[in-house]
Amino acid sequence: KISAVKKAYGRDRLDKITINVAAQRDLVSIDTIYPPKPKFGLSDRSGTVDYVIVVPQTCTISRLELVNGEVRIDGMRESQVSANLVNGRLFDHNGFGNHQLFVANGGLDVAYEWWEPRQFSLDAKIVNGNIRVFIPGDGAFHLLAATVDGKIANDFSEQEDRQRAPVQKIDTLVGGPSQVTLEIHATNGNINVAEANP
Repeated sequence: KISAVKKAYGRDRLDKITINVAAQRDLVSIDTIYPPKPKFGLSDRSGTVDYVIVVPQTCTISRLELVNGEVRIDGMRESQVSANLVNGRLFDHNGFGNHQLFVANGGLDVAYEWWEPRQFSLDAKIVNGNIRVFIPGDGAFHLLAATVDGKIANDFSEQEDRQRAPVQKIDTLVGGPSQVTLEIHATNGNINVAEANP
């Protein structure tokens, strides 16, 4: 199910924003087409489109791409998800599948409200901005985190380790052996691995 809400300051501008949806048995393509910017003048260039796309929890999202805006992925289970955002914020909520998330500029938040002892993975990368990952205290996972120009805060590290100088790389097991791997990378930004509802 796909719903779209177009918003603009004027009716003329609203009518010029078009949405093309092509659906096949195993593929859905959605393109938002905005009118080109005028060469001269200060004509109305407003306009946004908000999408809500409802899919089965176990389907594959092989390519989700957005240039500017926000993306929220919610409740995808046992699935492959690949999402790329150029400018904005990306949210991944309760994703118990294999998720590859990339943001060029903005922010990236991943949150688990509960923990499931099953095999899944997270590969989260950001170039310019911060990554926050919220994990329940009973989580068990292999954490691989690194930042080039930033620091890492980890609520799951030993208390004495938190008092030391800021770290830029972590490779540790949390909560014992696990089939879960969380890989988190930032180029210019910080990483915060936080205990949810401590």
